[in-house]
Amino acid sequence: MSRVPIDIESFFASDPRVIVAGYTGADQENVRRHIDELAEIGVAPPANVPEFYPMPSASLTQADEIHSPAAGSGEAEPVLLRRDGMYFLTVGSDHTDRELEAESVARSKQVCPKPIAREAVPYSPEMEEELWHTLHLSSAVDGFAYQDDKATLLAPFEVLRIYRDRFGDDGSDLVLFGGTVPLLAGGFRYGSDWTMRLSIGEETITHQYRVATAPVPAQ
Repeated sequence: MSRVPIDIESFFASDPRVIVAGYTGADQENVRRHIDELAEIGVAPPANVPEFYPMPSASLTQADEIHSPAAGSGEAEPVLLRRDGMYFLTVGSDHTDRELEAESVARSKQVCPKPIAREAVPYSPEMEEELWHTLHLSSAVDGFAYQDDKATLLAPFEVLRIYRDRFGDDGSDLVLFGGTVPLLAGGFRYGSDWTMRLSIGEETITHQYRVATAPVPAQ
């Protein structure tokens, strides 16, 4: 298991299908906590758990700087990539417009770029069975710790299985954001500088990006 460079401009054979999965916690108590966090800003509970939101492929970015609504905030997520039937795992951010989220969760995600790291590790169901328990996912905003959690998400191939059972899967190129972990402070933070980190096995992948908009005060 070793990291490989990922350039989304040339990595995929064609425009990949991009899916953001939500409410994928293996611990239902943590899932409920996240649903409660969203309810505090008026977001209705999901119709399904997990829930899946299609994104435009153009929302994927590896840019150092993104443009986001002022009420946008990020979330660290494991990201499963599929190219020509081969799988890779990396880290990304489900940056989301928190004001719009109260009206439409899908739209709130679709209006924001989806940053992903410039490196990934080759991945397979066998590797997942061996290594998923070592997962450590964290994020920080403007230098403040925002998320920090270990192995409390459904594994990516399990999330993909649920998606396949519900919607089918033609095996084409795919980017699947696998859900996030609870916030340390229990509320959303808005800021300019975001860091996402995923560790699995002996590998750690980090991605940083800036938001080109004036942040709103932290809640």
